[in-house]
Amino acid sequence: MWHETRRYPSDMTAAQWAIIAPLVTRPRHGPGRPVRLDLRVVVNAILYVLRTGCQWAYLPREYPNFNSVYYHFHKWSWDGTWEQINTALRERVRQAVGRKARPSLAIIDSQSVKTTEVGGEHGFDGGKKVNGRKRHILVDTLGNLLKVIAHAANIGERDGAKRLLEELPEPLWERLETILADGGYDGADFQTWVKDTFDVDLEISLRPRDKKSFVLVPQRWVVERSFAWFGRSRRLSKDYERWTENSEGMVYLASIQRLLKHLAPAT
Repeated sequence: MWHETRRYPSDMTAAQWAIIAPLVTRPRHGPGRPVRLDLRVVVNAILYVLRTGCQWAYLPREYPNFNSVYYHFHKWSWDGTWEQINTALRERVRQAVGRKARPSLAIIDSQSVKTTEVGGEHGFDGGKKVNGRKRHILVDTLGNLLKVIAHAANIGERDGAKRLLEELPEPLWERLETILADGGYDGADFQTWVKDTFDVDLEISLRPRDKKSFVLVPQRWVVERSFAWFGRSRRLSKDYERWTENSEGMVYLASIQRLLKHLAPAT
């Protein structure tokens, strides 16, 4: 088939596809036509958009019709497929380096990015001077993505963090003991809310007051590195999606692509 002989750098190898294939090719139940598309090529097309930043209609002709590709991306963003794949891969990566599948310490942060004329939820972040959305992420100490939510940029750090933590899958709370955050999340009321609601400590890591230049704060750099990893995907340079669920799907995809490279490096 085409994907065995003609590949773009963003395409998955056979070993990488074998890892995620069971998670996207689940048996169909109920009425409707069976899927006739090669789902490996569909996922490769989605990864092409993620990595290059091109518009859906500009997909190379080697890929399926862009409407079919977008349909699957949209569906898997809304039904949680991308998040489920990210969870499965993350747990495998952690176990491969001798860690427990679920972390005891996590780090939270947000990133404001501009939106485009497609519309959807957005707002103005007065601190960053950005009109768009915030990506709120929670990562483990390896920088692996635990959860992402997208929301209007005018929503504050603590309110956004509440949304994220309230949507965090229940299994992650089983071992989680501490969440690290920067000064934007500082506040006794918020720290008390986290402790009372989830029985988890929220620790604020601040830059030394006598330092005005860049300072590497222990552990805090991990989440900044995660944002840098995601920044390699041009589709994430702005938020091009109308729906926040699709915005989150793109971030999960960037994480999935990285995790796949750890589990099955390309030769």
